[in-house]
Amino acid sequence: MSQFIGQQAPDFTATAVMADGSFNEDFKLSDYRGKYVVLFFYPLDFTFVCPSEIIEFSKKVDEFKTRGAEVIGVSVDSQFSHWAWRNTAINDGGIGEVRFPLVADIKKTISRDYGVLLDDSVALRGTFLIDKDGVIQSMVVNNLPLGRNIDETIRMVDALKHVEDHGEVCPAGWTKGDAAMTPSAEGFAKYLSDNA
Repeated sequence: MSQFIGQQAPDFTATAVMADGSFNEDFKLSDYRGKYVVLFFYPLDFTFVCPSEIIEFSKKVDEFKTRGAEVIGVSVDSQFSHWAWRNTAINDGGIGEVRFPLVADIKKTISRDYGVLLDDSVALRGTFLIDKDGVIQSMVVNNLPLGRNIDETIRMVDALKHVEDHGEVCPAGWTKGDAAMTPSAEGFAKYLSDNA
């Protein structure tokens, strides 16, 4: 899977259910060039771990947008399943009106192209951070029962922006605005000695 890092994100055209509930039959990843993209895959609509992740992404969509990042979800379900799940109340097992597109990968080609298709059946929980030029900068893939940490995804967007803006690396535990973690030759040496 490491062959994806530093490579152009596979483009796709598919049908998506948009944040306003409408269908976009010509949804293209390449339309998001110039923005950061968090592209995440999940196994299936109307399952158990997936709603917790999707609802959390939706709650934090403004945090992504303030960073210039767009969130896009993908599963092997149809657009009609996505639409039905969005129109089912959270208390009834739905996800409510999530605030980002859900892409229908009914033919499983997108999941296959990103290397997350499991047994030609469903997608693993893959999260891809794509930069403004369409290059994959980070990917994390979890097995089906392991849910994601959305705050960690936000931290990775911050780290990517920091590297691009300042040309500096981000060590373990780096967080936006943490001056003590701002890399420098002296700071990195101190970090290594303190954590030896």
